[in-house]
Amino acid sequence: MRLSTYRRPDGSVGHGRVVDDGARVEDLGDGDLLGVVAGEEPADGPARASYAWDELTILAPVLAPPTVLCVATNYQEHIVEGGGDRVDPTRVSPKLFMKPPASVIGDGATYEIPEISAAADWEAELCVVIGSGGRAISEERALDHVFGYAASNDISLRKLAVGYDRDVNAWAGFFDWLEGKWSDGAAPIGPWILTADEVPDPQDLPVRLSVNGELKQDGTTADMIHDCRQLVAFASRLFTLQPGDVILTGTPAGVGATTGTYLTDGDVMVADLGPVGRLTTFVSGRSTEV
Repeated sequence: MRLSTYRRPDGSVGHGRVVDDGARVEDLGDGDLLGVVAGEEPADGPARASYAWDELTILAPVLAPPTVLCVATNYQEHIVEGGGDRVDPTRVSPKLFMKPPASVIGDGATYEIPEISAAADWEAELCVVIGSGGRAISEERALDHVFGYAASNDISLRKLAVGYDRDVNAWAGFFDWLEGKWSDGAAPIGPWILTADEVPDPQDLPVRLSVNGELKQDGTTADMIHDCRQLVAFASRLFTLQPGDVILTGTPAGVGATTGTYLTDGDVMVADLGPVGRLTTFVSGRSTEV
């Protein structure tokens, strides 16, 4: 089942089932999908109304996830293209970081490159949406806690221009990388959640991204260093997962930083996760001069 959050023609926010091969939405109620994700509302309830997909403004499935968790360096080829060495998956743990709620936007939204950077980059990723929360979840039961999956894009600012000279050290480099993940709109998610029952194996999905129709990334979730089970279990050892938490699971090779090619005003990114969905993000803002 595909479930989406949207703004109705009258301006109100609702959620519903996407049917007729994406052409129509059966409205289930007001607000976003959090109540459905948490099991408080049925996803198969009676429709209150019906809308054509094109009538609606599509929003992020969960407007303000309790936690937006991301995974760095979770594909070997992405590590290599960044100048690193391949890692032994049995000798490394997942590298997790968070994005602020303001980073979450929906399908068809515009990402505005902030003034602090002209080096905005793309990272297509599979997004895991937690349905049943918990702490210290085992790997064997981890996918039982997943409500569904969505396409996502971990937009990253590769260089920051803070406006004054700074000392150069490892801490500055690390925090520039981290803070480059935080800009408004830097976590597009959507256009819907595909429920977990329709994804028999989350490690068998394509992860592609194009910019202005040119394919930049062409990977598969089979190449994750730490798979979805491991990521959910590991995260739950650090903090209690809640319904509506999202995990952006890392990106394959093909990011712009490898060639010094960054997003610019007017670009259109499409993250294509095959059956999970295609997520379109428009770009507004500065040129690629850095």
